[in-house]
Amino acid sequence: MRRTREDKIVDIANYVLLFIIGIVTLYPFYYTVICSFNDGMDLLKGGVYFWPRKFTVDSYKVFLGDKSWQTAFFISTARTVVGTVFSVILTCVFSYGLSRKELMFRKFYTFLVVFTMYFSGGLIPYYVLLRNLHLLNSFWVYVIPGMVSSFFTITGINFFRSIPESMIEAARIDGAGELQIFWKVCMPVSLPFIATLSLFVAVGQWNSWLDAAYFVRDENLKTMSYKMMTTINKIMASSSNVNTAGQISASNRSTGFTVQATAMVISMLPIMCVYPFLQKYFVQGLMLGSVKE
Repeated sequence: MRRTREDKIVDIANYVLLFIIGIVTLYPFYYTVICSFNDGMDLLKGGVYFWPRKFTVDSYKVFLGDKSWQTAFFISTARTVVGTVFSVILTCVFSYGLSRKELMFRKFYTFLVVFTMYFSGGLIPYYVLLRNLHLLNSFWVYVIPGMVSSFFTITGINFFRSIPESMIEAARIDGAGELQIFWKVCMPVSLPFIATLSLFVAVGQWNSWLDAAYFVRDENLKTMSYKMMTTINKIMASSSNVNTAGQISASNRSTGFTVQATAMVISMLPIMCVYPFLQKYFVQGLMLGSVKE
C-alpha cells in the first residue's frame, strides 16, 4: 500500500508529539540523576540542566555510609517482597473462591467486598483495630493490613470467571480437587493477572510512607519513603545546607537535597529492574495458550 503525503505528515506529527511527551516524562528522572552526581554546594548556584557541572559521588557515599538509610532500604525491600508475596497468594485464593458459582453465600461475600471499597471506618477506628491486634510499631503492620485489596479482589473475580468452564470440568472429570484445579489449571493461565497484581502491589508497598508515619515509632522500622519525606520537610523548613547527620562537613560537599536525590535514584532502581520482566504479560491476551471454547 502506497503511502500518501498526508500519511507522512501525520506520521511526522505523531513522532514529534511522542518525542515531546517522552522528554516531558523522562526529564524529571534524568534531572534527579544529574543532581545526585553533582556537587551539592555547586548545585545551589543553579544552571545545572543536562549534565553534572562538578561530578562527585559524595552523596552516594553519605547515603551508603549512613546506617539509617541502609536500615530504611532494608525495611522497604523486606516489606515489598513479603507484602507482595502474601498479597498475591491471598488475593488469588480469595478471588478464585468468590468466582465459583457453587460457593455458598457467594453473593453476600461479594457484597461485603464491594461495600468495603466505598465505606471505611476511618483512621481512628483503624488505629484502634491495629492496636488491639498488637500490630502497632511492628514490621507486620506493613504487611497484614494490606494483604487483600477489595479492588484487586474484584479484578481477580472477573478474571477467574473468564477462564473457560470446560477446562475446570475436564480437570474435575480427571479427579482433580479444588486445590488442584486452582493450582494446576487456573494459576498457569493467570500469569498476566499475577504479573499485573504483583507490580501494582510492589509499587504500592515500596512507595508507601503513611503507615510508617502513623503506626510505627521505632526508627529502625522506618521505610525509605518515610525517610525521604522527612528529608524533604527538613529541606523546606530550613535554608541551611547540612548532610544527613545534621552537621556541616568541609570534606563532604553533599547537601540534604543531593542526598535526597540519591535516595530517589536508588529507590527507583528496583522497580525499573523488575518492570521489564513483567511488561510482556501486559501485552499478552489473558487466555494466551489456554483452551478455547
